[in-house]
Amino acid sequence: MDVVVVGGGPAGWAVADACGRVGLRTVVVAPGGRRVWAATFGVWADQVPLDRYRGVSSTRVLAAGHEIAREYLVLDNAAVCAELWRGPATAVDDEVVGAEFGRRGATVVLGSGRRLACAVVVDASGARRVVSGGPAAGVRVEQTAYGVVVPSAAAEEIVRSGDAVLMDWGRPPTFLYAVGVATDRVLLEETSLAARPGMSWDVLRRRLSERLGYEPEALAVERVRFPVDLPPTPLWYRGSVPFGAAAGMVHPATGYSVGDALALAPAVADAITSAMTRGPAAAAAAGRAAVWSPQARAVHAMRSHGLRALLGLPPALLPEFFGAFFALSPRLQRAYLSGREDVAGTAAAMAAVFRSTPWGIRRKLLLSRDYPPG
Repeated sequence: MDVVVVGGGPAGWAVADACGRVGLRTVVVAPGGRRVWAATFGVWADQVPLDRYRGVSSTRVLAAGHEIAREYLVLDNAAVCAELWRGPATAVDDEVVGAEFGRRGATVVLGSGRRLACAVVVDASGARRVVSGGPAAGVRVEQTAYGVVVPSAAAEEIVRSGDAVLMDWGRPPTFLYAVGVATDRVLLEETSLAARPGMSWDVLRRRLSERLGYEPEALAVERVRFPVDLPPTPLWYRGSVPFGAAAGMVHPATGYSVGDALALAPAVADAITSAMTRGPAAAAAAGRAAVWSPQARAVHAMRSHGLRALLGLPPALLPEFFGAFFALSPRLQRAYLSGREDVAGTAAAMAAVFRSTPWGIRRKLLLSRDYPPG
């Protein structure tokens, strides 16, 4: 086996499919093997090839009182999984419990006792980081959300067909995220901005009910909790190729990562296969370098400063701060939200927000330089 991918989420299957398509013998190890993802995943439509990543598209996107000139896509998980599963990568229904790395490659240890020999291991196990150091220590900065899926007709006064509401303030620091997840269903989700620790689901559920004025009859319930402050893979690290959230690819200030993972997967696969003739260690190193270029590390550092700024702002100032951000030009918004290697654009966006906010917010942003990163 050339590549073993740990984890069967969007990041895992995207990189596994990309590896398989460049000729690498690739297997995904995950409980359930081929299991359709349960969570809702949203990406910017311009990040991914729409012929492969299908879903519910919104051309009118609203956030903090502004309309965003950018198409938003909620993935159709069943359709996307079917597309990725048609590729050459295979699946094993098992759980990875460890890995041993050596000069000639790696051996992945499964919960069943089975052992898989391979050249390269890609860790796409999310914040658990099963074969790349384990969960990060300490109380993490988390984004949390509680949502309900309801018939579209029951939510037509909140979000119209074809629209996506990414941020509608109620009682800061929580906001409503409302998107279509199918032609006849909508997700209404009360989301908390980053906090250490994250706001509880019970509080979010109560806030959602208060916002709606009633306890909705849900077709499905969605609970979200994940860290947003995981660092990039260290330069000194040797072993697997962490990818997706396991590599710290979660945007520290927005919580998004899936679009970046889907977009980056082919480049990671190309890097691994190009270096394979120099040996497993070189192939893994090339994969890690493709995930974290110097530019990507610089952008992540700036975004982490943005996270510390958010943590330092009082809730009452958050609507004005985000209003200033979404009043930026589409170019600067795009740079900060998804320009993963756009150092100049990210810096320009942050400077523009700073210049356009009143002194009370500027003072808090300046003080955030000394806010402990955790």
